[in-house]
Amino acid sequence: MIANGPLMTACMRWFGPSDPVSLSHIKQAGCTGVVTALHEVPNGEVWPLALIEQRRSIIEKEGLSWQVVESLPVHEDIKTRTGNFRRYLDHYKESILNLGKAGITTITYNFMPVLDWTRTDLSFELEDGSRALRFEMAAFCAFDRWILKRDGSENDYTASQLEQAWNRFISMTEAEKMRLQQNIIAGLPGSEESFTLDELKNALGRYQNIDSQLLRRHLVEFLQDICPVAEQAGIRMAIHPDDPPFPILGLPRIVSTGPQLEALFQAVPSLSNGLCFCTGSLGVRPDNDLPRMVRQFGERIQFLHLRSTLRNDHGDFFEANHLEGDVDMVSVVREVLAIMRSQGRSLPMRPDHGHQMLDDLTKKTNPGYSAIGRLRGLAELRGLERGIAGLLYN
Repeated sequence: MIANGPLMTACMRWFGPSDPVSLSHIKQAGCTGVVTALHEVPNGEVWPLALIEQRRSIIEKEGLSWQVVESLPVHEDIKTRTGNFRRYLDHYKESILNLGKAGITTITYNFMPVLDWTRTDLSFELEDGSRALRFEMAAFCAFDRWILKRDGSENDYTASQLEQAWNRFISMTEAEKMRLQQNIIAGLPGSEESFTLDELKNALGRYQNIDSQLLRRHLVEFLQDICPVAEQAGIRMAIHPDDPPFPILGLPRIVSTGPQLEALFQAVPSLSNGLCFCTGSLGVRPDNDLPRMVRQFGERIQFLHLRSTLRNDHGDFFEANHLEGDVDMVSVVREVLAIMRSQGRSLPMRPDHGHQMLDDLTKKTNPGYSAIGRLRGLAELRGLERGIAGLLYN
């Protein structure tokens, strides 16, 4: 709290005991909490209460709190409403109940088909020598058209995009093509799955007859099933926007824009149907007015991912410094503080996708989740928040 209003609760993502960034390091960065998940539990299986409580005990012994799960994966059978989806749905409900018993208040999840968040370059070198995550449309198109060789992929790109992609493809060495393939399908930190090329083709095939309208209906049915359980458990669900927020590999994207979110909340009005407001994902689209979206969905926002991206007209973007890029972070934080003050609550926030920099350049780190880059982002965000709060509250 400061003066007459709450501040955001500073957290960092932690990938469990094997994470090269320790809980001690997270605490030293100035965080009071972590967001984490039981990544060792296979997708679709129940999260056992004993394992949840064991993880909580490890976190609390370091003097940190665990209120937000990121993420509880949604099995592909649930997204497609095929196969064993009812069994996996029952498992999901049981996991929600177990998390509620352990004191978790927020569960983050996504409904992106097949691939979770996607980048083409995990070490894009910036002018200052630090490294960032990047999505390059020409490289992604080259992968889709000439490495994956997806049927019909040529229909999803313009003639200009295909020409740029072909020039990009023929300029790459075999090692660069393999690295591009691994970056896209090997699974980024927190992703639900990793694939071989054949496995990815098979996974995409399951969505051959699922368009955006049908996938949206599946999401609504999923929420109608689980929200009563979440209410019973005292938990708010927080859906993460699509990343990138546009269709890829012929797959529909249904959580990318303000109108899509508004339709989702109207379809499932339960307040357990909430939002993880990710400024980086939503900010890639120039038609998303982020400060306005904070005002519009303030009642639904349960968790904040604060980061910025810098895009161009080709569809490329990279992770910019937290207070730079295309996101008007000053206006976003101002609106967040206003929402928290009006509601009398503190929202958990984490700095997302920091640059690899300084000593971390020589270390093995999870892409986007090195320590020093996130520490810089957190320091900038907390300073920004304190400055705005001083003007608003005093």
